[in-house]
Amino acid sequence: MRNDMKTLAKSKPEVGLWLEHRPVPEVGPDDVLIRIRKTGICGTDIHIWNWDDWAAKTVPVGLVTGHEFAGEIVEIGRNVEGLAIGQRCSGEGHLIGKQSRQSRAGKFHLDPATRGIGVNEQGAFAEYLRLPAFNVVPLPDEIDDEIGAILDPLGNAVHTALSFDLVGEDVLITGAGPIGIMAAAVARHVGARHVVITDINQDRLDLAARVTDVVPVNVAKQDLREVEGALRMKEGFDVGMEMSGSQVALDQMVENMVMGGRIAMLGIPPGKSPVDWSRIVFKAITIKGVYGREIFETWYKMIAMLENGLDVRRVITHRFKVDDFRDGFEVMRSGKSGKVVLDWG
Repeated sequence: MRNDMKTLAKSKPEVGLWLEHRPVPEVGPDDVLIRIRKTGICGTDIHIWNWDDWAAKTVPVGLVTGHEFAGEIVEIGRNVEGLAIGQRCSGEGHLIGKQSRQSRAGKFHLDPATRGIGVNEQGAFAEYLRLPAFNVVPLPDEIDDEIGAILDPLGNAVHTALSFDLVGEDVLITGAGPIGIMAAAVARHVGARHVVITDINQDRLDLAARVTDVVPVNVAKQDLREVEGALRMKEGFDVGMEMSGSQVALDQMVENMVMGGRIAMLGIPPGKSPVDWSRIVFKAITIKGVYGREIFETWYKMIAMLENGLDVRRVITHRFKVDDFRDGFEVMRSGKSGKVVLDWG
């Protein structure tokens, strides 16, 4: 193994990432070293590339970015058990603390001390990643590296979709980005009756229709009430998944929910947004905020679903060698792609 490695780093406080060589990380007694094979580009990575206000406040200059990955274990710390050199894996990118009430109760995804690889700690846009063995998720043979590299965002979709019972329910998803599309696929896989996904980006809606059995609706051209009528829905949607971060989309969702409807929110609105709480109260709507993945229940469920026929491969629309990463980021920033995967060889 070489002493240096290729990385994509946020080397300057400005737009872009830079291809650099860095030393290969040294593993601690409870860590593993992973040879990265594939990585996915995330919306968070786009924020870091653009160096917006959030990124400038959050991400230290010089950080190796990236947190969606698949690879194989090439070195193991002396205390690590249950893992083997050569084992294929992905991993949970949230590094948790061990002192909070939530963490000590086993609710790891709610730990307030959580730090993220590629955001707060050195990340996966590199030939090698050091990761605590606790965070490693072994990959079965049925899940190849390309799918393994998008398990992180698929996990967001699964966590959101499984927040409420979906069997026989009518589901509205606002935001046809890759995670919204994958959530639609999950909803169909587990038995939802009708799944409607909305957006104003026709390219993304067309992709949603190619990935899964969903009703795509461009709300700039079509009224949701008409769609409900065509689907013979008498009272509105039972379950909503807000994936866009748009206040307009959330308001539209609330108006189209049944009395007592349930909404899971993954999308993050920019800044503060006005909310008509009286409408939510009078419709007796339950709203659940969703962050990341349940560690590790979400991983278990999504791997089981993938082994049992869940197909999200078509959400990957572009593939690039890492040396061509600028092309990959340009495609992702265009808003006309699904998931973009980088090949690290």
